[in-house]
Amino acid sequence: MTPAQLTLLRQQLFLDPIAAAFFQTPGNAAGLQNYLNGASTFVVWRTAVTQDEIMQNGFDWTRVDNLSIGAARVWEWMFDNGIKSINPSKANVRAGIEAVWKGTAADLAVRAAVYVHCKRFATMAEKLLATGTGLDANPGQSTFVGEVTPVEAATLIYKDDGTIWTAGG
Repeated sequence: MTPAQLTLLRQQLFLDPIAAAFFQTPGNAAGLQNYLNGASTFVVWRTAVTQDEIMQNGFDWTRVDNLSIGAARVWEWMFDNGIKSINPSKANVRAGIEAVWKGTAADLAVRAAVYVHCKRFATMAEKLLATGTGLDANPGQSTFVGEVTPVEAATLIYKDDGTIWTAGG
């Protein structure tokens, strides 16, 4: 996490009554870390989804034959990389999914099945640093992906001189 993200996250923590309570008692860095790494109900786009994950779980293979040559090529090229995955957090990747799976109810059902794999619930830290609505129909964008480390949690609570941060600084 960057220093700017830590500062922004600290500001957000004081607006969250549950998180703000961790600043009231010395030694609560581990508790804050657990809270921030816990799940939220905020939905974000995933940054990596493998082709196998999508096409081996609820994918209607019969619809591939019905794609135009161009759409089939786009679908194939989307995964044409060393790890055979897409980054649905990128607008152009989602535009590719929209362009390939359109038209018939069956193709729209494939699109919906693809999108199921492209979203996830953010951790509390990811939620506090994300943008967007965080709804299943309109996921947010992560500006931080991952877990808060013990050092980061301590940095969020304690100043360099060992005193605890307050809402006013």
